Amino acid sequence: MTATLTGLTVYPLKSGGGTPLTTAGLVSRGLRHDREFMLVDADGRFLSQRTSPEMALLRPAFDGEALTVAAPGAAEPLVHKATVDGPVRDVTVHGKDCAGVDQGDEAALWFGSVLGLDCRLVRFTGHRPTSRGGGELMFADGYPLLVISEESLDDLNARLDAPLPMDRFRPNLVLRGLGAYGEDRVRRLRVGGAVIEMVKPSARCVITTIDQRTAERGREPLRTLATYRMLDRGLLFGHNAVPRSFGTLTVGDPVEVLDA
Repeated sequence: MTATLTGLTVYPLKSGGGTPLTTAGLVSRGLRHDREFMLVDADGRFLSQRTSPEMALLRPAFDGEALTVAAPGAAEPLVHKATVDGPVRDVTVHGKDCAGVDQGDEAALWFGSVLGLDCRLVRFTGHRPTSRGGGELMFADGYPLLVISEESLDDLNARLDAPLPMDRFRPNLVLRGLGAYGEDRVRRLRVGGAVIEMVKPSARCVITTIDQRTAERGREPLRTLATYRMLDRGLLFGHNAVPRSFGTLTVGDPVEVLDA
C-alpha cells in the first residue's frame, strides 16, 4: 500500500498556533523546532489551551534564531532572539519534570500582556525520553510526532452536523491513502526518505473542542468521538509516532507501509 504526505505542521510554541510547511527537517525529536518553546507559570507548570484557550490565537514562527509571534490585539509582534545561555528553570509537562532556558523579561512581559497571565517563556534543554518506543522529544505532551489520515477526518466529519478542519487535532503529519483510521493499522512507514514507527494511539483532550481561529470552545468532536472511538485509553483519534531514520520531508512525498 502506498499513500501520500499531504500536510506538514510544526508548533514552535507549545499550545500556540501551528505553522504549516511545505518542507521540514525530521530529526530524532520530531519535526525540527517542534514544541521547542513553552510558556510556564510561576511554579514551572506548562500553560496550554486547556486553561488558556486564547493561546490558539498566537501565531509563532521560528527560524532557528528568532522566534516571531503575532497575536490579536498586540501592537507589534514579538521578535525574540532565542538564547541558550539564560538561567535554566525546572519545569513540568503533565507533571513530568524537564528543563527550559528562561528567555528573559522582555518576552515574558509581552506574553503576559497578551494573555493577561504571569508567565515565563522557556526554550527546551536537556533530554526527555518518551514513555514507550525509545524516542525523545522536546515539550510535546508525550511523543515527537502525531500522524492523522485525511480519511479519518472525512469519516468523523460525515458524523458531525458541521465539519471540522484538521487543525482541531494539531497533527504534525497528514496522510492520504491509508483509509479511515489506517494510521492505527500500520506499524512502520517510510515517508519520503525517512522512517517513522507508530507507537501509541492518541487520546484526545478538550483542546480539540477549541476553534483554532477564534479560540471559542464547543462540544465537538469529543461528543461524537465518544460514540464510536472510546476505548480504555480514552477517545482516540490519530496516532503518536517516533522517527527511526531522519531526513527532509516534503508535502507530496510518497508514503510506503513497511510493516502493518
